[in-house]
Amino acid sequence: MLSFDGLVAVCVLYVAILFGIAFLAEKRATEGKARWLNSPITYTLSLSIYTTAWTFYGAVGSAVRNGLEFLTIYLGPTLVFIGWFWLLRKMVRIGRAQRITSIADMISSRYGKSGGLAALVTVLSVLGATPYIALQLQSVTLSFSVFARPGAFGAPDTEQTAIWVAAGLALFTIIFGTRSLDVNERHPGLVSAIALEAIVKLAAILAVGVFVVWGVADGPADMLARIETSPVTQAGWNGARWLGLTVLAGTAILCLPRMFQVLVVENSDERHLATAAWAFPLYLLLISLFVVPIAVVGLEIYGTEGNPDLFVLTVPLGLGQEGLALLVFLGGFSAATSMVIVAALALSTMLSNHIIMPLWLQFTRHDDPMSGDMRRVALMARRLSIGGVLFLGYGYYRLSGGADALADIGLIAFLGVAQILPALLGGILWRGATRIGAALGIGAGFAIWAWLLLIPNVAETGGIIPTVLAAGPFGIGWLSPATPLGLQSTDPLLTAMVLSLGVNTLLFILGSLLSFPGPLERLQGAQFVNVYDHSRPLYGWQGAVGMADDLLIMAQRILGAGRAGRLFQTAAEAQGRAGGLPEPTPDFLERLEREMAGSVGAATAHAMVAQIIGGASVSVRDLLAVADETAQIMEYSSQLEAKSSELAQTAARLREANAKLTELSRQKDAFLGQISHELRTPMTSIRAFSEILMQADPVDDAARARFSRIIHDESLRLTRLLDDLLDLAVLEHGRVTLHEGEAMLGDVLDRAIRSAGAQVGTGRLAILRDPAAEAVTIWTDADRLAQVFINLISNAQKYCDAETPELTIAVRQRPGRVEVEFSDNGSGIPARQRALIFEKFARADTAKGAPGAGLGLAISREIMARLGGGLTYVPSDSGVRFRVRLPARALRAA
Repeated sequence: MLSFDGLVAVCVLYVAILFGIAFLAEKRATEGKARWLNSPITYTLSLSIYTTAWTFYGAVGSAVRNGLEFLTIYLGPTLVFIGWFWLLRKMVRIGRAQRITSIADMISSRYGKSGGLAALVTVLSVLGATPYIALQLQSVTLSFSVFARPGAFGAPDTEQTAIWVAAGLALFTIIFGTRSLDVNERHPGLVSAIALEAIVKLAAILAVGVFVVWGVADGPADMLARIETSPVTQAGWNGARWLGLTVLAGTAILCLPRMFQVLVVENSDERHLATAAWAFPLYLLLISLFVVPIAVVGLEIYGTEGNPDLFVLTVPLGLGQEGLALLVFLGGFSAATSMVIVAALALSTMLSNHIIMPLWLQFTRHDDPMSGDMRRVALMARRLSIGGVLFLGYGYYRLSGGADALADIGLIAFLGVAQILPALLGGILWRGATRIGAALGIGAGFAIWAWLLLIPNVAETGGIIPTVLAAGPFGIGWLSPATPLGLQSTDPLLTAMVLSLGVNTLLFILGSLLSFPGPLERLQGAQFVNVYDHSRPLYGWQGAVGMADDLLIMAQRILGAGRAGRLFQTAAEAQGRAGGLPEPTPDFLERLEREMAGSVGAATAHAMVAQIIGGASVSVRDLLAVADETAQIMEYSSQLEAKSSELAQTAARLREANAKLTELSRQKDAFLGQISHELRTPMTSIRAFSEILMQADPVDDAARARFSRIIHDESLRLTRLLDDLLDLAVLEHGRVTLHEGEAMLGDVLDRAIRSAGAQVGTGRLAILRDPAAEAVTIWTDADRLAQVFINLISNAQKYCDAETPELTIAVRQRPGRVEVEFSDNGSGIPARQRALIFEKFARADTAKGAPGAGLGLAISREIMARLGGGLTYVPSDSGVRFRVRLPARALRAA
């Protein structure tokens, strides 16, 4: 058994290894040789700070108390990474485009670079993280006392341990978190240490899981049997609480300052998210895989007397596995320290950029803006903020005295930072979101959360329950945290969640609808919502003549002499002023502000540039023109592009329709000429020969018979034309009567060929057939079908211009239908006329002097539609091919 001093020595050695790895990573990154630091696996491991000591130790305790409810803490982030990958990618893209330094900076930048809104988010984040940091300190000190003195909880040197842990974490964070001022330069040393700690805590929890399944139990089958009889599986299931906790955990991934730090700020390549989308859920699955087996074995060993939050450590320790217990101790130590380090870094950045620096600028607004070393002030503010955050965490730990009430603070903290969610999502997705709406929503949600959860928790932890909490302010019972709005809720967390987020979202939407965004808000809204279309922020400054020297001095104070000099030199060379200072154009001022935003935040950088050039760039007079000419153009550019494409398609369709109408007009003229000919010729013959018969001079019997036959034939010709016109009208209006029955397809074809005056293999048109294929029984109106075949055969006789015309009739049976193809060997139909062949009175150019009014194909198509089939033209390289489609006999009969 290691002594307490020996355990401290192990921790010091472990921290020294982390220091060494961090230093090496910093050095290799500076030399450009640490490619593994920019790998997606390292990025995914850095996201593991989500799994803190609360989940490393507390998940087992939660399983003992509430069954499988602990899974919701892992399920929420998994659903976000898998289902909301597009949102994570958009946040990373915005962070890189806007040089975002924190979640407060993201909210501030979106809503017109509002310093007040950033300060509100910062205060909310600090209040939510302080008890959470205290929870990590408690877990470390408890694990110290348990490991060094088995069974002796609350060792006398626990408080000293907490002080040393907090001091050590502050020192580590300061060294590797504030080496440079620009947060967007990343922290490779810090990220490498976090990645190592992620591996250690995963290896520890998996090692304990393997030990309890195969070392304590006799394998998975025995473990499953133990789980079935364990009280762990007897806990009730509350669907509303599961849903609420899952949503809360998913929200934490987006809003927790430490998660935003590693997810957005530390991201070096947007493509790493594609790997994290599956690798991070896999990590969560592995770290939660053995929670239930550990809980079951812990209950078997210690029963209800032991602390279930420490079963991960006490189970191997109680069974004599000291080496495994030491690994678990280091895993829990890693889970706690990695969270505290990143949370302290993120919160210190927010405190420095959005509270300390703005206050410093306010207090020194009457001083010369060129005096002093602002870079030193900003770095000192950030380092002091790290110490202050850890001091607050330690203070809350001392106030609580390590009470069990801290076990629930994780969810309370999640709900606190979740108040940022409506403003965050609304700002990314909705151009109409405004600063007023965001401030109203966050402020109201924060107040409700603090009153219903935070204040009662602090009061209970400190052992003080003010009367106002029990009776409500001014004795108004329905304002009491215990019965908000008179609700008798058994789950205060869910009640506070519904009320705070509900009121938050409602006020955010109403405030945004009832207020109008300022010019800079409109510009930033376009940048955030349409970040993929616009890769850089829009101009928000007017030129500042004669201010280059002052701007350079200010930039040197913030960015350092070397970096500021390079920035100004590059801008001067781009303007053709090599060797001098650049002209402070709007483009350059906007770029300078972006660079400074990486060091002091967007709101502070904006205020500092405004102080130098003598006025804020957010005035309506300065930005209305830009807003009208740029923001509105961006707003409608995508719509204009879509309408332009739509107009191009419409124009193409109109050209096609115009060509068709032109051809129809030509066909109409041809039809009028043709129908005049078709009517005039027989009428002329009838009139002429009837006049001959009416003359006084008698004609012989032979002449009278010949003249009468001509009159009769021409009358039939007129009758056929009128019948075609009447037939088409009847078919088009659906008033045709069909006489359907069984028929042999080959017999119908024989009848059509005879009626068309053609013969198989002989005459002007040679017809090629396959009698065996035509032996198909069909259910149809044989007369109407024969009429279609006659039209197709007659067309081939009239239009086929081959030297030896041939018509091939092929019959094929398909599933559910029979197809008959008529194809000749002529030159085919001109391409421009193919769309018109089924129009009434349309005739091909190859018809020449052939008789007919152009109604055959129109009638045939209508007949086939009534018969349940179809008639189509099949384009081919040569000749004309028509396909007649008939439904199968059984289908048509049905």
